[in-house]
Amino acid sequence: MEEAPHGCPGADSAQAGRGASCQGCPNQRLCASGAGAAPDPAVEEIKEKMKTVKHRILVLSGKGGVGKSTFSAHLAYGLAEDGDTQVALLDIDICGPSIPKIMGLEGEQYMEDNLGVMSVGFLLSSPDDAVIWRGPKKNGMIKQFLRDVDWGDVDYLIVDTPPGTSDEHLSVVQYLAAAHIDGAVILTTPQEVALQDVRKEISFCHKVKLPIIGVVENMSGFICPKCKKESQIFPPTTGGAEAMCQDLKIPLLGKVPLDPLIGKSCDKGQSFFIEAPDSPATAAYKSIIQRLPGAAFDSEYKPREGQREDCGFVADLCLPQVDGSDSSLSPHWSLQPGIMLWLGAINIPQKRP
Repeated sequence: MEEAPHGCPGADSAQAGRGASCQGCPNQRLCASGAGAAPDPAVEEIKEKMKTVKHRILVLSGKGGVGKSTFSAHLAYGLAEDGDTQVALLDIDICGPSIPKIMGLEGEQYMEDNLGVMSVGFLLSSPDDAVIWRGPKKNGMIKQFLRDVDWGDVDYLIVDTPPGTSDEHLSVVQYLAAAHIDGAVILTTPQEVALQDVRKEISFCHKVKLPIIGVVENMSGFICPKCKKESQIFPPTTGGAEAMCQDLKIPLLGKVPLDPLIGKSCDKGQSFFIEAPDSPATAAYKSIIQRLPGAAFDSEYKPREGQREDCGFVADLCLPQVDGSDSSLSPHWSLQPGIMLWLGAINIPQKRP
């Protein structure tokens, strides 16, 4: 189907193809026939693919700038510290993919052999390239990420999302619905201007029947490393996440204090846990990880035997071009050496000589 017009009643509606907004739409005849309401076969294909993934967790927030990508990355880092836990991190922030930078995957670095990453950022010729896509192309990309990536046997799939309650969020919930989503971890900061949008995200979760694992208050005060006194940089004028969670009867998973080293670690593409193992923020992260479904967190890092070093391989993956055109990339798209991904039918990359 081509892109829907503004005011589209939806293919499932009784007014599909008959409403006033349907006039002149290229899909009008298709919707009126009822064919447009047919279930997307990709839902069952993704359900089959996800049978090897034990836990699927979305990281959400109605507000931008609250630290979703930073939190998602360190959630993955923390879970992967147990070398026996297989973790995958999927970045579906199509227009602002920051996971490659945070994870140190823009250059010749590598991930541990039990932590894989996928992002549209790997498909850009430059980190400064803009992805100018409407909803249907975003939807198609997310479908390909979930269906065409060979995730393998994974204990946790962490999905980093953009702010809001729109295309990307609807797509990932729709495609993973049949496979079961453990739930969403919702991020906020203490001030009311953030909480206002986070309440909308909670409402979204209720409307699409997405379980809420809990809320994390990020940037929750600053603890001085010398005097240990806590200062409120973003004052919780209405009680912060704690009051909101009590009011909405949602679990508060924890509060992560500000630490300048978090930002520095992200810019360097390194784990904050390694940079600052004794930081109150590290303790807060690990406490939150212990509360995730199926988590049995061990603070001692146990690398797996035979850990892979950097690699280079060719993946068969046909993707839309980032300029919005209908043509596709070459079916043989070479990944940069050092990016540990599971793509197409390729599960174990060949180690470079």
